[in-house]
Amino acid sequence: MNPARFRALARVVPAAALLLVMTACTDDSQPSSAASSLESASPQASTAPATTTPTGRTTAMKIRLTLDGRHVAATLNDSATARDFAAELPLTLSLRDLNQAEKVADLPRKLSTSGAPEGADPEVGDLAYYAPWNQLATYYRDAPYATGLVILGHMADGGAERLAGADEITIEAAP
Repeated sequence: MNPARFRALARVVPAAALLLVMTACTDDSQPSSAASSLESASPQASTAPATTTPTGRTTAMKIRLTLDGRHVAATLNDSATARDFAAELPLTLSLRDLNQAEKVADLPRKLSTSGAPEGADPEVGDLAYYAPWNQLATYYRDAPYATGLVILGHMADGGAERLAGADEITIEAAP
């Protein structure tokens, strides 16, 4: 089986299993959809509805990146690691190229990885935290799954192209 298809299947199977279990466990007095049951079972930290990126990743905070003087919109997801990263903003970091696929920068302190998955398969435009080296990783090309990688968010269209040539990044809450 193609490794990319295997990774895609590995992402879908746990979600499908959870959906099946939630559907099977609901009784007639509860809402009929598993999604409704799941939403009512877990309280939201905010009353504002979460938005979803084209890749299906929930987002919680809009941020603005400045790459060599040019602005790029981005969003952070609603993970503990992304919230911990947001608490450090604003940041200005020097970028280094890694494997001609990503730009990395050392962060001032380690971030919480509470509840984070073991690793992630980044997509072009992703912002991520590489916990083993305490680095921000930003992707302008496809890169393989990495243990210790936690996806923080995603850049808007066009951000990855600007990132490829950037030497510095400033990250701040969106105005």
